[in-house]
Amino acid sequence: MPTEQPTTTPAPFPDSGRPVLWWPPPQQLLVLLLLALAVFGVPPASAEAGHPLWRAPVEGQVVEEFAAPPAPWAAGHRGVDMAASAGADIRSPADGVVSFSGVVVDREVLSIDHGGGYVSSFEPVESDLEVGDAVIEGQTVAELGTYDDGNHHCPAQPCLHWGVRLHGDYINPLLMLGELEPSVLLP
Repeated sequence: MPTEQPTTTPAPFPDSGRPVLWWPPPQQLLVLLLLALAVFGVPPASAEAGHPLWRAPVEGQVVEEFAAPPAPWAAGHRGVDMAASAGADIRSPADGVVSFSGVVVDREVLSIDHGGGYVSSFEPVESDLEVGDAVIEGQTVAELGTYDDGNHHCPAQPCLHWGVRLHGDYINPLLMLGELEPSVLLP
């Protein structure tokens, strides 16, 4: 009569005493990471390659880049500074509704809610728009202004500070123009 061999099942706690954790293979991990980026804040790509999702509010070059702060309360540059001539027209980068128009400290600020959690802000500007006014992409929404003391935002030249928030967190506005690709960390 054959002897029956005892069957062993893997213990939930291997020799180390720690529970066994599931970790996806690298390909599945990459797919999960890309899905998380798509759901939690990477701007959607345009349907046509090379066609930006938004348009720049002014035609000038970027004179100071975005620098994310290490913490919400820490120092950083929460937008980009774009060269513009004094009194230049500021255009809405996308359709939206004015969510703020008023003075913050010593400058007039205009904010537009574009929906989907995206809000863009411009300073210093002069605008006749009021909260609740609807705007369309490319519409002139303000003119480049100065601070109360007559100085510009950039010390060397007139410039517009353009910030973009996604669900309250600042992101680089150039992502919305298709000029930058979001960083993707691989396993």
